[in-house]
Amino acid sequence: MTSAKKAFALRLDPALYAAIERLAAADLRSANAEIEILLREALGRRGVSIKPSDAPKRGRPAKKEG
Repeated sequence: MTSAKKAFALRLDPALYAAIERLAAADLRSANAEIEILLREALGRRGVSIKPSDAPKRGRPAKKEG
């Protein structure tokens, strides 16, 4: 299985990474997923829109109401 995501090394200040880990844990996400969300939010504030990926979502499917 190949990943459709781009992998790269990212060097962060340890205090910054610790803050990201705390945010991620509070939302039951990985640090990687939290970084991706933060980047998307920051780009959105700058007027850059990113279309959602066509890759299948991982994890448990969303609950259907009804």
